[in-house]
Parts: sequence; structure tokens; C-alpha cells
Amino acid sequence: MIALSKIALRTCLAALLVAPSANVVAASAALPSPTRADCDRPEWQQVLRPADPATAPAAAEAAWLDGRTLRWPGPTLSPGDRVEWVVQRPGQADEVMALQAAAADPASSRRAPHIADGPTWHVPTGLSSAMLRALHRSASHLRHVAADGTVRQRTEAQAALALDDLFGTAASDPRPLGATLSPAAGSAARPTFRVWAPTAQRVWLCLHADTQAPARALVPMQFEPRTGLWQHTAAGRLQGQAYTYLADVAVRGTGWVRNRVTDPYATALATDSVRTVVADLDDPALMPAGWRTTPSPHGRAPHPVDMVIYELHVRDFSVSDDSVPEAHRGKYLGFTHETSRGMQHLSALSKAGLTDVHLLPVFDLATVPETGCVTPKVDPAPPDSERPQAQVMAAADRDCFNWGYDPWHFNAPEGSYATDAMDGLRRIVEFRRMVMGLHAAGLRVGMDVVYNHTTASGQNENSVLDRVVPGYYHRLTADGTVTNSTCCDNTAPEHRMMGQLMIDSAALWAREYRIASFRFDLMGHLPRPVMESLRDAVNAAAGREVQLFGEGWNFGEVANDARFVQARQGGLAGSRIGAFGDKLRDAVRGGGCCDSGGALVSEQGWVNGLHYAPNASAGSRPLNDLRWRGDLIKGGLAGSIEDFTLLTHWDATVQLKDLGGVGFARQPDEVVNYVENHDNLTLYDINALKLPRGTSAADRARAQILGVSTVAFAQGIAYVHAGVEFLRSKSLDRNSYDSGDWFNVMDWTLQDNGFARGLPPQRDNAASWDVMRPVLADPGIKPQPEHIRWTRDAFIDLLRIRASTPLLRLRTAAEVRQRLTWLNTGPSQEPTVMAVLLDGRDLPGAGFQAVATFVNASREPQRIPAPEARGRAFELHPVHRAAGAADARAREATFDATRGEFTIPARTAVVFVVL
Repeated sequence: MIALSKIALRTCLAALLVAPSANVVAASAALPSPTRADCDRPEWQQVLRPADPATAPAAAEAAWLDGRTLRWPGPTLSPGDRVEWVVQRPGQADEVMALQAAAADPASSRRAPHIADGPTWHVPTGLSSAMLRALHRSASHLRHVAADGTVRQRTEAQAALALDDLFGTAASDPRPLGATLSPAAGSAARPTFRVWAPTAQRVWLCLHADTQAPARALVPMQFEPRTGLWQHTAAGRLQGQAYTYLADVAVRGTGWVRNRVTDPYATALATDSVRTVVADLDDPALMPAGWRTTPSPHGRAPHPVDMVIYELHVRDFSVSDDSVPEAHRGKYLGFTHETSRGMQHLSALSKAGLTDVHLLPVFDLATVPETGCVTPKVDPAPPDSERPQAQVMAAADRDCFNWGYDPWHFNAPEGSYATDAMDGLRRIVEFRRMVMGLHAAGLRVGMDVVYNHTTASGQNENSVLDRVVPGYYHRLTADGTVTNSTCCDNTAPEHRMMGQLMIDSAALWAREYRIASFRFDLMGHLPRPVMESLRDAVNAAAGREVQLFGEGWNFGEVANDARFVQARQGGLAGSRIGAFGDKLRDAVRGGGCCDSGGALVSEQGWVNGLHYAPNASAGSRPLNDLRWRGDLIKGGLAGSIEDFTLLTHWDATVQLKDLGGVGFARQPDEVVNYVENHDNLTLYDINALKLPRGTSAADRARAQILGVSTVAFAQGIAYVHAGVEFLRSKSLDRNSYDSGDWFNVMDWTLQDNGFARGLPPQRDNAASWDVMRPVLADPGIKPQPEHIRWTRDAFIDLLRIRASTPLLRLRTAAEVRQRLTWLNTGPSQEPTVMAVLLDGRDLPGAGFQAVATFVNASREPQRIPAPEARGRAFELHPVHRAAGAADARAREATFDATRGEFTIPARTAVVFVVL
């Protein structure tokens, strides 16, 4: 260890440290102060002092493990070598500190598992926490110096864990970030601007009279060293006025830069997010009439398993609906016209039992121009033509469509869905009007949230977080590169302030917009402890339970809890957070999520003919393949409860956790059952490819309802994609995130399901075009309006059946074990039939003494022996017996009480009850 001079240790905090004279470098010039003109420069970044390529490392191969300890696995030290921390502050001489070798602390090392084992180092003991906080506002790097003074290696150190240790109290600080109103003595409330930027040298606030006016003021913000917060309280209320920050920060490989950046906590924005807008969300002017007093239908789903969720894209919903005023099509206000075809459709579903509409991302996103976007003209073409996709994709970067999984600002509504994106406050009002419109239809509103990545990182113009605190908010690799296993730049919610941003954001949507539930994109990339804290925070903010669920996929750099305990499928026991159940989906549909080419046809599933109705490409598949998929579906029907037992087709009694991964939940509210969502081919499209070519349009409609019935009859949370009830097609597009209105069309007149609108975009589908062409060109596949209407009506009947009894929505694993009995299992089973018996005795509100559900995928009627039912008075469910029941064939189902035998018609989903 090389000790610091006694003089340095006694130096005041402002002067910090003076290293041994041999290591002192001449002072650099101070950074220039900005002028008001810098608020309006066309450039969003100024490089104030470029990095010296000779001394500025491009990589960050070391990592701070806490505020005083770091690990650098790179250098191999010889006797006399040393590792130094070089700190470079504008206007001051460089400071060089020799670091002290330290014994590795396993607990500390686990905080940065992506950094290989290697030497661990401590900062000099004389450095106080206050000094360390100040040093982190500098540019710095490590260097390996040989005994002869030669610099052998340099690297930066990933600083997130040090910032958490030194400035992490900001996460629990009760003062909100962003622009919030603060009461002022003897005057109206005025806004306080607060931003967390612990590594910034200086931060200024640019104020604008409106979203387009030049800056009227440039104000230095005050720094709070303990928390890393910068703040300023302005005079006047400033509602609707605009602002940005100027932040001077050190950026690895670039140097000292001045970033003009919007507020990471922005709740309102100017067009295309160039400025933040001051918005008091409690202002009555931002509340539609009745917003405070109109009751919300949150009681429709008192428990997560009571939810029946309808996933819907805002633009899809009304952009093609001519019963909506033109100015409101594709907008938030498209949901405010209760007599429109789309709202009438949603109202009918709501009355039947649909509880929630889940909106694809509606926070500020980066890929749709908020003004001047285009809708490409698509010329008439044959159903298998390449021309439509070429015309759509030629305008993809400028068109008005995107799913929105490219978050820019997490807390502000997206402007392209507002009728005037230039008015930063209008999107708030219109979003709330949309929520009220859905509430009036009896539907709760949920959001798809994407906290696992941002649309950009680093010094990109569309990057916000990294330009305020470089290197902190994103998950890094061993060399400091941003990970992108989620296909975008991964955030790091395991870091305290990114986790807090996620928590604060969700709480804001629940409190200010009455969001009833959240679906988390790629939730397996989020830490379970953060998700649990978020759950508690949103429940407190909303004053009620807000349901959470998400994609619990286990992959990437975080897989198998490599970086933290994940919020993943199988890892949510006791959390009341749900994860999607993909094993049910894949068994029903066939193949997997990412099949292409010939596998899209040959890999048939349970509902589209595996073994019992092979298509020309499938070949001869063993009966056991069908039985295996049937066993997986049975596991899904039982809520994927890990310790539930099943007699398998090979005559073994196994727990579901040992059955191909289908059993991952400890409680029913930990599984979300589905057979279609926005990702991958729609159920209709996958069946179009896999069902034998000669399958009639009527039987294709039946196959659709059979697939959805596995969701309606399964324990757990029910989830459907908008349009599954009318045979929605995307013309075989497997990934329509940027495929425009043409391939994402929804026709509320129920005349057209969207099939055969041309080959889907080449980008994600070219490898499958050869198998798609003949399917799109086959006129016998496209349904007629009567088939679309029949499917809609049959779907409504499924909703009514699920809503009719809590036996299809059991709340605990104990209830499932107590009340659910398999029929038709074991080696003698009929593998084309799913059959479940549910005992309703002594269950309050059950409605029936018993319920038996059947789904027969076979092209033939099937007899299912059920000794457990012998002598009982089973009859068809009242929905089937009603005069307006959609599926007349269901009435052909029979029960022989003497023999204890059910007869189920071909390709029919049917329910029997004991009253």
C-alpha cells in the first residue's frame, strides 16, 4: 500500500486529495458555463473536453463492489507493481491514489457475478464517504503500473454498486423526482424540479414558456451531496410550460459532455419528446368530467384468477372502424364512443364475463413519429403476393404503427395516440377519457409495461437515463458493454435507482390513471425482490390490490438467477405474481414459439391434428406424441400446480413439476393461461398452416374455439389476444410489431379476418415464404362472415360459462387438489379428449354441485367413461341449453347416468353440471 500524504488527509473536502508530487498532473481548465442559447441548440450534446485516447480506456473491465471496494480481474501483478485509481476533475490537477489489496469477500463478490474472480482492492482508508461521493463526480479510471513506472493496462470501473452504496438513500427519500408542486408559504403551490444525477459536475434547468418557445430562463440547480439529487424550486405555477436539463457528465470513451436531456420522470412531453412539460396531475383541468366521482369496475376481479384479460393495441382497436369519428381513429379517444362497433363488441364481451382490457405499451415510445406519420397505400394484389409487404415496409420507419416495446419515457402517455401531440397536457386528459370509456363498458384497464429495456442507451439522442447518469441504469457485460438479450438495451433494476424508477412509475400509473393490473414484458429479467416491492407500492398507491403478471422466461445473462433472484416462471411462489404458461400453449398449437419454414406445417399440435389428422407434411407421428401433449394440457388445466399429481399415458403417477416443466406454480394465481398473444402467429394462422389442407372453414372455426376453451376451462388467470374470437389473422406474420395497419387489421364488421392480405413482411418471415405461399393462395382456407360470427358467439358462450362458477377459478392449490379430478387419464385414455370433473359441494357461490368440462379435438364423437359420475344428475350447462347458444352441436352431447359415460360430439367443447 502507498499511503496518502498527511497533508492530503487533512485537506478540506472541497480540495479532496493531493497525491504524491510525482503523480500530480497540471490542472485542467474548468468546464465552461452554459448560456441560455445552449437550451435551444439543435445539437442535444456538446463535447466540452474530448477524452485523451492515450489515457482514456474504452472498456470497463473492473467493477465497484460497494463504495470502497472494487475488483479488477485483468492485471497479473509482479513484485513492485501497483494498481492506481486516477481521478480527473475539471479545473483541478489529476489525483492518483494507490489502492490497497484486500481479501476477497464472497458476499461482496456476489454483487457483481459477471466480473470474473480476480484481485480485490480497497480505496485508501483515509477517504471518508463524503470524499468518495465527490470523487465519483469525476472522470476516473484504474491503471496497472509496473515497478519501473510503466503503465501496463487501463480500465474504467463499473460504478453502479458504488453509487448505490454512496447515494442509494435517494431511493428511500420521500421527496418525489420529476417536476412536482411544492406548497409555498402565503402563495400558490410552485414546482420543484428534482433529478438524481450523482455523477454530474453541474446541472442546469432550462425553462420554456411552452413546448416550442425559446428558453426564457437558465437556472443552476442545487446539489445535495448525500443523495446525489439536484433540485430547484421555481417561482410561479408553470403548468403546461416546458423544460429540459443541461447536465455536465463524464462519459467513458467520449470525455466531458454537456447533455441536454428530458426528465427521466417526465409525466408529460412535447411532440416527439424533445422537451418535458410541467404537469400537475391533480389539476382539475386535467381530469375529464366525472374522473374523481365515477366508480371504477375494479371489484370485478377481487382475485387474480377472476381476471379474463383481453390484450389489445390502441391503434388496432379503432383505426379501421368507420363508426368512430375520423379524428379519433387509432387514438385514445377511439374508446370513448360507446355506440361504435368496437365498443359495442367490447361491451358484449364484458357482459359475458370479460373483466380486463390490457393495452400494449401506452407510455412514451420512440418509434412512431408523433406528428406527420404516414399510412402506406397498399395496392390490390393476389393473396400470396410479395407486393403488399414491400409497400408496407417501405414506410415502416415513418408510419403510424408500432407495438411500442421501445420505451423512451416510462411515466408519460404516448403522444401519437393523442389528437394533438404538440399539447403536452392533452394526452393526459385523453388517456383518462379512454380509461373512463372502458370503465363505462364494465372493463378494468391494464397496461403492458416494459421496464426490462430502453429503446437506446449511451449517448444516443433517444437515450434519457444514460445521458443523466452514464453507465448506471443499464446492465453491463464483463467489459462494460450494455447487454441486449431482450433485443434492446437491457436496464438493470437490480440497481437501486433503476428499481425505484420502475416502482415509482407503476405506482404513478395505478394512482393517477386507475390502472388495475400490469403485464411485465420479459419479467424474468427483473429481480423478484424489486417486483415484490413494486407490488406493495402499487397496492398502496391505488388503495386496492393491483394484479401483476408477466413473461417469466428464463434466458440471457440473468438466467438461472445468475445475477439476482429472478421474477421468473417457477420462481414466484407466494408472491401473487403470475407468469405465462407456455407449455399449455405449445401443446395445444404444436411446435414452439420460434419455429419457421417447414416446421410451421409439420409440427402439429393437439388441436390441429397431431396423429389423428396428419397433414401432408407431418408424416406418421406416434400416438404417444399426441398422448404426451394431452398430458401437458391436463397439467395446464390443473393450473400448473407443481405438486398436483397426474396418471400419465405411460401409467405413472407423477407430480406436474416433473412433467415437462408444465408444473411451475404453487398457487393458481401464479399462472397465466393462453394460446395466443401479440407475439408469434395467431392461433388462426398457426392452424391455417397445420390443419390438413382440406379442412373446412367451419371446422377451422371449431379448432379455434377448441384452443380457446383450454384457456376458459383452466385453473389460473385467463388471457386472450384481441381478435382470437373472430379468427383474427395477420396473413401469417409471425412478428407484426412494425407491420403496419395492413397486417394488424381488425374488422369490427366481422366480414374479414385479415387472412390472405399478401405474404407477411420479409424481415421476419422470408424463411417461411415457400410454405406460406400455397396456404395464402388456397381460397378454401379463408373464412366467410358466418364462420367469423359463429366463432365470436361461441367465444361469448365460453366467457359466460367461465363466469358462471368459481369452480373454474379456484383460488388456492389446496382447493384445486380438493375439488379437481381427472377423467380420461392413464394408458387407456382417449388422447383427443380433455375431461375434468370439479366438485362444487360446500363451496360458497359455486352455483353447481359439480361441473364437468370436455374438449374433444377429434373429428369423431368420443365416449368417455366416468365411474365417478355414475348415478349423478349431470345435464348440459345452462349456456348450452339457452335458445341463443352458438354451438348447436354441443346439444348433441349426452350423459348416461347408469353407465357413468359421457358422449362428446366431434370437435366440440362442452360443459355438464349438476344443479
